[in-house]
Amino acid sequence: MPDIRETLRSAAARLEAAGVPEPANDAALLLSHVTGEPPLSLRADAGRPLGAETLAAFEALLARRESREPLQYLLGEAYFMGLCLKAVPGVLIPRFDTEALCQQAMDRMRGSERVLDLCTGSGALAVALAHAFPKAQVLAGDISPVACDLARENAARCGARVEVRRGDLFAPFAGESFDLILSNPPYIPAGELPGLQEEVRREPALALDGGADGLDFYRRIIREAPGYLKPDGWLLLEIGSDQARAVTALMRNYGEISVYSDLNGLDRVVAGRREK
Repeated sequence: MPDIRETLRSAAARLEAAGVPEPANDAALLLSHVTGEPPLSLRADAGRPLGAETLAAFEALLARRESREPLQYLLGEAYFMGLCLKAVPGVLIPRFDTEALCQQAMDRMRGSERVLDLCTGSGALAVALAHAFPKAQVLAGDISPVACDLARENAARCGARVEVRRGDLFAPFAGESFDLILSNPPYIPAGELPGLQEEVRREPALALDGGADGLDFYRRIIREAPGYLKPDGWLLLEIGSDQARAVTALMRNYGEISVYSDLNGLDRVVAGRREK
């Protein structure tokens, strides 16, 4: 039977040949998932042979990753703001870039605000905010029933109090008002979807397709948000790295408009305040 070292080396070579971006890392995480042992422990015991059952289970996952199925779907989890969230096919995978949006929201909160997360997907933003501010009233919405179910599950998993409603943008929240509204909406131009990384193309187009120019959801959210924001309330939006100028132009009727970068130095968040 091959040992851990041989198994990981062979797996990484296969993933690299398939074009997987971080083949050695993914191979180690998949084997860790199968064995229940941390990657460091596996490397420390690299000469240990693996049993047939373990190898078969690993091979099944490796073949799926080789076909470019997203790692998070295979592992069933993704990390966001230090929280371990469940990840399932059919719902957008939480991304590190979106933590910039979450941090800007946190910087504007004191603890008891009413917050609305639109296009919540896995619930990552809403759950992280509710977890950090237990006294806040956090609501979340998504048009996808699969996403709504997952957001509720992730809230329960993290012990966060989030009310999730299904519907199209603001429709489930008629007559309500919020101190802060945030969203990571679909913002990829429709024509660019076929050219996305293979893993991203396995995620739901519903969560990616922003219309012909990528701005369809920004237009709707920016136009409708003042009817749901309290005076001096904030609207925070994740953007594509080349969309800052277009989105800030759409927010011309808001005050204190600012653009914030992610940790890679790319434009990632636009913030605006509802004027009284």
